[in-house]
Amino acid sequence: YRGSARRDIQALDHAEDNAERMQRRQHRFRLLTPTAHCGSNVTPCTLGAYRATFQPSETLGCDLDRWHAAQGLNRLRKNLMALFHAVMDSPLPLKIESLHKHFGEVEAVAGISLEVRDCTCFGLLGPNGAGKSTMIRSIVGRVQPDSGSVSIFGEPAGSAEGRQMMGWVPQDLALYSLLTCRENLEAFGRFHGVRGSALREAIRWCIEWAGLSGYADKPVKALSGGLRRRLNVAAGVIHRPRLVLMDEPTVGVDPQSRNRIFEMVADLRSQGTAVIYTTHYMEEAERLCDPIAIMDHGRIIAQGSKEELVAQSFGGQSDVLIHFAASQSASTEWARAQGGKVEDGVAHFSIAQPPEIALLLEAAARANLEIIDVALRRPNLESVFLQLTGRDLRQ
Repeated sequence: YRGSARRDIQALDHAEDNAERMQRRQHRFRLLTPTAHCGSNVTPCTLGAYRATFQPSETLGCDLDRWHAAQGLNRLRKNLMALFHAVMDSPLPLKIESLHKHFGEVEAVAGISLEVRDCTCFGLLGPNGAGKSTMIRSIVGRVQPDSGSVSIFGEPAGSAEGRQMMGWVPQDLALYSLLTCRENLEAFGRFHGVRGSALREAIRWCIEWAGLSGYADKPVKALSGGLRRRLNVAAGVIHRPRLVLMDEPTVGVDPQSRNRIFEMVADLRSQGTAVIYTTHYMEEAERLCDPIAIMDHGRIIAQGSKEELVAQSFGGQSDVLIHFAASQSASTEWARAQGGKVEDGVAHFSIAQPPEIALLLEAAARANLEIIDVALRRPNLESVFLQLTGRDLRQ
């Protein structure tokens, strides 16, 4: 029995450091000594019963496994906490604080503050004249703000360090039409200080990433609009920046190139790159972006995920659309009496629960109103945008 206990303790010796090993050895040996439980008068009968009920070798083995598991969990917990603190203490990809910019009497940016974190695609929406372009130009260092600050991973936006960690994909194509795709990428890579084998590898990656393998040695002027857009995106990230600004990168492209650009954005996020994405296509923002900020009159008027923005603007409300027969002018007065409004011959009602539709239909029947069509429309990002700005995204 004591030999079995010693073998178990020897196995434990190999797993513990010297200080803990001696302390745990004394503790284990006391537990495994029969006299510690049966007193000094140990008989063969009591020792046999002790052996039968305690089974020291298996018990200590299980306890050792639990101890090792606990030690592994403690190390994992420490590593996760260290990683958490490292992430929280690291500078943000983009931080804007109280940004102001005037052009004469016009305040283009009115005290904007926002933060962009790693691996996110930050959607920036707003009607024309909202201040998006001025803010983007302030981030890339093309506009000097009147006050406030813009930092890229803790570096000033206009500094050489900040520019090197940032890529910009402008709305207007920034390509050399007489050069090939490969030559364009080489030129932009050299602009960013990439040389030698690193440049050759970056060009190879960009061509494959943008799906341009069959067009690498063709001049830009011979490419379709969608292929040029994809090359324009690739040229903006040739130096593999950690923050990328994309200003309407899918304007005027075919569906195939648009889907390819979506895949390129998702790939950047999976690699840890932060993306700021402006667009005039609401479905793009819903598909790619989280979080989303809505700008108007130089201010951020709403910010959050799509679900959060809908909840903030509408709560749990949905929109019921009832189309009445065109000859019934009384439908307008009836709709207003029921708390709705009429637009282009269609009555709009806000409801909290779908069963409320039945109540509206019953009320319309009692008023002898002829209904042509009924639809239930749940609010989406476009509904939020119209609610907040009063304008369509493309206006």
